[in-house]
Amino acid sequence: MNPKQFLTWGGVILLLLGIIGFVAPRVGGDALYFDAGENWAHTILGIVALLAARMLSESAQRSLVYLVGIVAIVFAVWGFVARGNPAPNIGVANLENPLDNLVHLAVGIWAFLAARGRSMMAMGT
Repeated sequence: MNPKQFLTWGGVILLLLGIIGFVAPRVGGDALYFDAGENWAHTILGIVALLAARMLSESAQRSLVYLVGIVAIVFAVWGFVARGNPAPNIGVANLENPLDNLVHLAVGIWAFLAARGRSMMAMGT
């Protein structure tokens, strides 16, 4: 997977999560739920990712995907550290749920792999 594919798929997923979160915030019950701050963040970031996939150069996409990876890892770690604090435990959203934090960790790893994907493929040819 390359950065453009990550931004496209990630954008679609985030946009859907944002919309679903507004309609059914507890679609995952207590295991996975979205508050208003997360819904807005998912929706806006999904739109930005889709626009970036179409409008940015390959180099800018790669830089953006690395940034997404860093931010996702920071939110994962912050969520684990803030666990147990009253909501919203990070100022605008609640990362109380360990599943949220694991998802952010997985997205961070996915972003780093996608950012490297194209250059690793080019080195093999």
